[in-house]
Amino acid sequence: MNIHWFFFLSVYGVAVVLDSLIDFFTNYGSIAVFGVLLLCGFGLPIPEDITLVAGGVISSMACSVGGTFIEGFQGCQEVHYMLAVAMAGVLLGDSTMFFLGRIFGEKLLKIKFFAKIVTPERYQWVQDKFAKYGIWLIFAARFMPGLRSPIFVITGITRKVSYIKFLMTDGIAALISVPVWIYLGFWGERQLSDLNLLDHYVKKGQYGVLTIIGITIVTLLVIWFAKKKIKEKTGF
Repeated sequence: MNIHWFFFLSVYGVAVVLDSLIDFFTNYGSIAVFGVLLLCGFGLPIPEDITLVAGGVISSMACSVGGTFIEGFQGCQEVHYMLAVAMAGVLLGDSTMFFLGRIFGEKLLKIKFFAKIVTPERYQWVQDKFAKYGIWLIFAARFMPGLRSPIFVITGITRKVSYIKFLMTDGIAALISVPVWIYLGFWGERQLSDLNLLDHYVKKGQYGVLTIIGITIVTLLVIWFAKKKIKEKTGF
């Protein structure tokens, strides 16, 4: 399924996938957005960022307030409701993977689906990275399609963090990415003459989010390294 999906995405591009999701969400509403995002959390190969953009597009379509992005942003409750639905779908999907690992432990890996996404190599890799980076691995996982689900399952299995700490870390990361994509879709539906042009802005948004995350991580590492050096010199 992964191979077929990525082959489809590479051949037809973001625009076709986005159009398909918009059509689906237009017919079934926000509950469909919630459901697809939940499935993303379960590790199914559905592009979460494109799903969120499509959610933003249909929230603009459903809004009775016309005008520019700013006018719609101020007057439309639909887009803010869509953001809440999206956050709920994203966090519930992630939390489900965490709790499955926490409740069933390594027994979960005997199930074929989980054995495929949590290979022995990935299990060891996550263990090593968690020992090195701690909860920052959970934060980074939100931006790592393909590794997000295995990392969250393994975090639950190993019981290295409490659910509250997991949810807070994942939630902060989601607050960076989810609004960007929802409001990008909302903006695109109002400002662009052709929604196919959103393809370009989705790619720019992906680079932008990764750049922000990279700068944040580098800044935190510099602060951590500086504090470590000060502690070594002063003993405090």
